[in-house]
Amino acid sequence: MSEHQNDAVRVKRARIAKYNLLANRIGYLFWAVAIGCFLMAFALGFKGPLVTAVTVCIIIGSILLAPSIVIGYAVKAAEREDRENGL
Repeated sequence: MSEHQNDAVRVKRARIAKYNLLANRIGYLFWAVAIGCFLMAFALGFKGPLVTAVTVCIIIGSILLAPSIVIGYAVKAAEREDRENGL
């Protein structure tokens, strides 16, 4: 194993990236469900439960996606900086 593979920061960054990817996928899944529910609600006349489902899915998806997108860019930038600095 080379030295950079044992680096605690890189190990922690990889773990954060793994969980971040999971949060990203789940967030987009909630948005997809929200779109599906919205289309059903549109076809059925915007009944209460479907509107509630759309609202809840958008809120949960946004809560997951907003930090996930920012963290994803931060991890990629840190990896790029390490490569540029030869680490």
